[in-house]
Amino acid sequence: MEGLKMAIASLVLGIISLVAWLIPLIGVPVSIVGLVLGCKTIKSEKKAMAITGLVLSIIGLILSVGFWAYSAYLISTGQIPGLSL
Repeated sequence: MEGLKMAIASLVLGIISLVAWLIPLIGVPVSIVGLVLGCKTIKSEKKAMAITGLVLSIIGLILSVGFWAYSAYLISTGQIPGLSL
């Protein structure tokens, strides 16, 4: 029963991470927790749900880190008025 709960949590966190990537300080931790839970439950009876949560968390993590890097680039090059370093 514990594997089912962790698989559901991985799936929910994966879905949330697809929206939370717009705020990288929230998106990265949510994605990482979803990844960990997905990896832990990959061998449970709900393998498909765990894999789906794992894939969604990976996509959310890539989007979060990419958005973070792109924002840092824009700020460091002075392309956002008022936020130059």
